[in-house]
Amino acid sequence: MSHIVQIQTEIRDPVAVTAACARLGLPKPVHRTVRLFSAEATGLAVELPGWQYPVVCQTETGRVQYDNFGGRWGEQSQLDRLTQIYSVEKCRIEARKKGYSVNERTLQDGSILVQIQVGS
Repeated sequence: MSHIVQIQTEIRDPVAVTAACARLGLPKPVHRTVRLFSAEATGLAVELPGWQYPVVCQTETGRVQYDNFGGRWGEQSQLDRLTQIYSVEKCRIEARKKGYSVNERTLQDGSILVQIQVGS
């Protein structure tokens, strides 16, 4: 039986953030306080390609803070891709903890189909 799920992502797992960064070829995220344009943020700082300021993942709250000035200081698609891959990596981590097998496939529209096999 197949089920379709929609997820609103909160970024809470530092291991999954690190795995997503590795998968995307990004530098390893570092927990630190960074200066955004007009504020400071503390959390896992992720350096996205072409972004003027890092994205800060506050894993305690699930919030993500960033300043890309409406796309002028960084393409939103880069953050969307990080969030997408984080979600996939988090699913993989949780499924494997329970001994489930995981398969994924990238679809033509760029979405990722994740299939988790629960039993044999």
